[in-house]
Amino acid sequence: MKKQNSIIGNMAAGNHYEWQLYVGQRWSSICNDIVIETHYCQPGATGITIYTSMGSLYIDFDAMTINGPYNNLSIRRNTFLNYNQKQEVGWYYKDNRHWFEYGSQGSGGNTSSIGSDYIEQQYNNNPTGSVQFTAGNMTYMVDFTAMTQTNLSTHMTRKVRRRPKLNSIVSDNNSSPMLESPTTNSTDSSTEFIWEFNGDKGIWTEYQKPGCSLDSAEIERLYQLNPECQVSFTAGRYTYTLYFGGMYQVNNKFGTKRQVRRIDSGVQQTNSAFSQARWQFQDVDGNWKDYSKGGSRGHCSVSSQDIEAQYQQDSAGTVKFWTGRFHYELDFSDMSQTNLSNHTRRRVRRLQQ
Repeated sequence: MKKQNSIIGNMAAGNHYEWQLYVGQRWSSICNDIVIETHYCQPGATGITIYTSMGSLYIDFDAMTINGPYNNLSIRRNTFLNYNQKQEVGWYYKDNRHWFEYGSQGSGGNTSSIGSDYIEQQYNNNPTGSVQFTAGNMTYMVDFTAMTQTNLSTHMTRKVRRRPKLNSIVSDNNSSPMLESPTTNSTDSSTEFIWEFNGDKGIWTEYQKPGCSLDSAEIERLYQLNPECQVSFTAGRYTYTLYFGGMYQVNNKFGTKRQVRRIDSGVQQTNSAFSQARWQFQDVDGNWKDYSKGGSRGHCSVSSQDIEAQYQQDSAGTVKFWTGRFHYELDFSDMSQTNLSNHTRRRVRRLQQ
């Protein structure tokens, strides 16, 4: 809640950004971060040295890492925007000596056929992809993962940077109107939905604390306030951005993109077909045990209701899930589950209550 209050405080003060330092087990705000922000918005700035009670710390803007007298330090930049706002972002390439924004005239007198807005749009659609353009009689490709520009004829490569423009917040006319805040009543609508991301090996995993800084209920509240905005959060030592409009999340360091989904758990809980079915597996001791989230043998990513929901959609399909450090696949056709690491199979059954 302390982090959430910090976000609210920044928004109330009119600030649209906040730089934070990871020390020990938590993220802490950096005082006077306007100095960091000013430098970061300059395309030619590689980093900045800040002076703290821990000594001098160097922030590498390209890698978004921090070097100092202590290990395990991290840096991040959070953004806070209203539903109808967006931060102007500039895309730049380094010519022989200077940084030029795409769409402006370079040192050779040529102007690229695309500008920052178009590149940003393509980047948001696929942060690990690329985009091609022309300048003069040459064709180039910008690689979002490597952050490089390559001349497809000469194969010359140049550095590329993506930086926000200082204090440049504009109205986003494509944004949908803000939804009214949920009215207070006896039923908390935020508890009726579960938010999940498509994780490793295609397993849908719910956003839960303490591993993640946001859980399903908090994400749902933000979604109801603005179903077209983007939300920053942390999981482990990485920061992510969840895009409600496209229903995906992006790892802010590596650009990894994963699908996100919103499940109506209220419907699942009240549907008699779901609630009456009970799914069990035969354990090593021969006893039948229920699928249950957060069981005594380690956290399981699915419950009987989750499995039944998938079964109702495709009774001949499969469900992937994890328990502890192992990943499994449940096959409805032969009613078995398989450990995907050691291929151990166990019987599965569906009971009607």
